[in-house]
Amino acid sequence: MNRSARWALLWSVSVLLLAGHGGSAAEEEAPVFTKEMATLLSNGQVALDTMWVLVTAFLVFFMNLGFAMVESGLCRAKNAVNILAKNFIVFAISSIAFWLLGWGLMFGDGNGFMGLRGLWMAGGQDNSPATGDAYSGVYSAISWAGVPFWAKFLFQLVFAGTAATIVSGAVAERVKFLSFMLFSFVIVGFMYPVTGHWIWGGGWLQKLGMWDFAGSTVVHSVGGWAALAGAILLGPRLGKYREDGTVRPIFGHNMSTTALGVLVLWFGWFGFNPGSTMAASVNDIARIAVTTNTAAAAATLGATITAWRLLGKPDLSMILNGCLAGLVAITAPCAFVSVGASAIIGFVAGILVVLSVLFFDRIKVDDPVGALSVHLVNGVFGTLAVGLFACDAIMPGTTGNGLFYGGGFSLLGRQTLGALAVGGFTFVVAWAAWSAIKFAVGLRVSREEELAGLDVGEHGMEAYPDFQGFLTK
Repeated sequence: MNRSARWALLWSVSVLLLAGHGGSAAEEEAPVFTKEMATLLSNGQVALDTMWVLVTAFLVFFMNLGFAMVESGLCRAKNAVNILAKNFIVFAISSIAFWLLGWGLMFGDGNGFMGLRGLWMAGGQDNSPATGDAYSGVYSAISWAGVPFWAKFLFQLVFAGTAATIVSGAVAERVKFLSFMLFSFVIVGFMYPVTGHWIWGGGWLQKLGMWDFAGSTVVHSVGGWAALAGAILLGPRLGKYREDGTVRPIFGHNMSTTALGVLVLWFGWFGFNPGSTMAASVNDIARIAVTTNTAAAAATLGATITAWRLLGKPDLSMILNGCLAGLVAITAPCAFVSVGASAIIGFVAGILVVLSVLFFDRIKVDDPVGALSVHLVNGVFGTLAVGLFACDAIMPGTTGNGLFYGGGFSLLGRQTLGALAVGGFTFVVAWAAWSAIKFAVGLRVSREEELAGLDVGEHGMEAYPDFQGFLTK
C-alpha cells in the first residue's frame, strides 16, 4: 500500500469513527461509505493479519533456539555438539520435506485420510495462472485464513518443524546423526501431515468434531509418540540403570542454558498459540495470550510442589519441564477455555509431568530430557482438557460446552477418539520407520563412541575443548 493509499485509509477510518459518535449534524454530513473505502479497509486488514501471522511464525521459529538450549543443557557435555547439530539440521530438513510433500498431504484437497492435490510443490505450484489464484480449489481446508498463501505456508511449516524437534531429546546421546536425519524427513514429509490432515486439513476427525486449536495433538503428541517408538527401539543409555534395575541419575551439564531455553520457549509460545488465529483478531489473541501464560505459570508451581513433595527438593529440571508441560497442555484448549480453567489445566499438567518422568524411569524408557512427559503425556492431556473445560460462551459456534460446563461426554468422547487414533497411527508408523532405518543404516552408535561422546565420534569436534578434563565425565 503506497503513501497516498495509506492516507486515504486513515481519512476513511477517521470519518467513520467521527460519524459513529452520534449527533444530528454528524449524521447529516456523514459521507457515503464507498466501494473504494471498503477496499482500502479490507486491504489494510489483510496487511495487519499478514504481519501478525508472519511475526508469530518468526516467534515459533525462534523456539528452535529454546529446544537446542534445553536439550543440550540437560545432556552431558560430551554430546553437546551432537544435540546442537540435530536441533539445527532438523529445521532445514523439515523445510524441504514440508515444501515438497508435507504441505500437500496435510492441506491439499483429498479424502478423509490425506490430501491428494497440490503435492510436490516444487513441480510447478508457483506458476500462478493469469486468471487468478493458483491455489484456489487446491487447499480449501485452509482457505478460511485471509492472509497470502506463503504466509499460511510459513506459519504451518514452523509447526511441522517443532514436531520433528521434539523427537531429538528423547533419543539423545545414543542415536546416529544420519538415522535422526532420515527419520526427520519421514515425520515431516508423511507422518505429521497425514494426522494433521485428519484434524486441520478437512479430514475425518475434523468432520467428526474434534478440536485442537494450536496443536497439543497435531504437533506435540505426534512428536511424542514418534519419540517413544525411537526411545524403546534404541534402548537406554549405557549406565542409566544399575544391575538391580534402579535408576542411576545422569545429570545435564548446564542448567543455565536449560533455563534460558525454557524462557525462550515460553516467549515463543506467545506466537504458537495466539498466532494460530492466523488473523489480528485483537480480543482473541489477547485472551489466548493470557490463558497460555496462566497455564505455564500454574504448571510451574504444580511441578515445583510435586517435585518437592516426592523428591524432597525443588528439582530445577522438574520446575522447567513443568512450565513446558503447562504450555503443551494449554495448546489445544487455549482459545476455548476461561483463564480460571487454564490455571487448573496448567497446575494438573505440572503434577503430571513429574509423575510421568518417574513412571518412564520405572519402566526403563530412557528419555534424557523428559520430552515424552512434556509433549506426549501433556499433549494427550491438553487434548482431553478441551472436552472437559471448553466453554461455548468464550468462542461460540466452535466446540460447544465440555463436560464440566454441562456439555456431557460427547465432546470428551470425540477428543479421546482423536487422541487414540493419532497416537495409534503415529506410533505404528514411527516404529516401522525407525525399524527400516535400523535395518538400512543402523540406529545406535557403537559402545565405544557412546562412552567417549558423540561429539568427537559423529562430528569430529568438542563443545568445550578447553575443559575436557572435567566437563566430559
